Amino acid sequence: MYSDLGLYIDGAWRKTGSAGKSEEVINPATEKPLAVLPHAAKSDLDEALESARKGFAVWKNTSAYDRSNILRKAAGLMRERHDAIAKIMVMEQGKPYAEARMEVLTSADIIDWYAEEGRRAYGRIVPGRGKARQLVMQEPVGVVAAFTPWNFPVLTPARKIGGALAAGCSTILKASEETPGACVEMVRCFADAGLPAGVLNLVFGVPAEVSEHLMLKDAVKKISFTGSIPVGKHLAQLAAKGMKRTTMELGGHSPVVVFADADPEKAADTIAAFKYRNAGQVCISPTRFYVQEDVYGKFVNRFTEYAKGIKVGDGLEKTTTMGPLANARRLDAMDAFVADAKDRGAKVQTGGTRRGNQGYFYEPTVITDVPDNSKIMTQEPFGPLAPIVTFKTFDEVVQRANSLEFGLAAYAFTSSNATAAAIGDAIESGMVGINSIAVSTPETPFGGVKESGHGSEGGSEGLSAYLNTKFISQM
Repeated sequence: MYSDLGLYIDGAWRKTGSAGKSEEVINPATEKPLAVLPHAAKSDLDEALESARKGFAVWKNTSAYDRSNILRKAAGLMRERHDAIAKIMVMEQGKPYAEARMEVLTSADIIDWYAEEGRRAYGRIVPGRGKARQLVMQEPVGVVAAFTPWNFPVLTPARKIGGALAAGCSTILKASEETPGACVEMVRCFADAGLPAGVLNLVFGVPAEVSEHLMLKDAVKKISFTGSIPVGKHLAQLAAKGMKRTTMELGGHSPVVVFADADPEKAADTIAAFKYRNAGQVCISPTRFYVQEDVYGKFVNRFTEYAKGIKVGDGLEKTTTMGPLANARRLDAMDAFVADAKDRGAKVQTGGTRRGNQGYFYEPTVITDVPDNSKIMTQEPFGPLAPIVTFKTFDEVVQRANSLEFGLAAYAFTSSNATAAAIGDAIESGMVGINSIAVSTPETPFGGVKESGHGSEGGSEGLSAYLNTKFISQM
């Protein structure tokens, strides 16, 4: 059964917004409506702001110990309800049930980790000159406005909610209108865990209208956004008008470098499984594959074999290993990437077309002989497309991997410790996985450089993002 949707403002659920506006939520596997989602009017947003302001006054004065207990209880409820939340996510977003289940459980781990880290927001005493006592204190920033996308409806909000609440901040979350149900159920876990009214508010609406209304309000002190580079730049400009602190996790175009001393078939198995997770709709998905000439043939053959073996279908079917794309826009984008590559002489090894005529299904696709100036090699595809090309030397591949303004994640495979160290140092990216795809865990920083954004979520850095430093000098 799908979620009972609503806005959550000042500790209460609302079935409708003040202006009565709404939109349908569509199942991407069937293209049929699941429910009607209410939109928040400006008056609702103002109420959420006032609620968050009052909630902050309560929450910042709640001990870190008591805040931790509530976050832990919310995480426990998420685990108890993970099956229902995961099925809701599959219906609205499309990913296979196994992936949705893991997302919910990982999100509970994120909340748990922040529950503990929030108890360790340490200050320090700095030895003074003369009789001065010098204290460095950590204090919560204030009211946070958080904006999250549709591809990870629980995990991305969990990162922002976990960090903000653990630091003592209150939050207004504007989650995706395309995938609201799973997030609604997560917020319900916090409400049922005893979170005080106003500390967490959930709203939906026309994204530009909601973000601009919230960001221009003095009460909001911190912005956390996950989404596209153009929108991120626009929000950063709005935030600058009020000198609001920002965390921006924006787009990526992750290079994969496979050196000749790596096991090409093992590397192909590892990275192909990661490539087609969530149908490639992952900000850290591997999207440009550079393979050294000596192992190129073996890598392409194994990768293509893997892609052909993927079972595409409704995510609620047990045999499905890749679900539909999230919306019709992604189908059109995939066709445009493939058409451009073919026009430039690329070869489609498998896939390259939509599957069926109902649901937003697209074939897992492998493309070779792709020029570096093609659309798929220069723009984030955000779908199940894998362009694979060759390289000759270390210096050449570093230059090509670093040639774009993206810098979120990158991956490399090698059996040489020296090469591993060298490529890790040379790649311009916020996260680098070497013989590993584990670049996103609750306890480690997650964030990009260059136009992929700034700031980190996860790790101690993710907590610091919601804290102000105060220095006190006392004689």
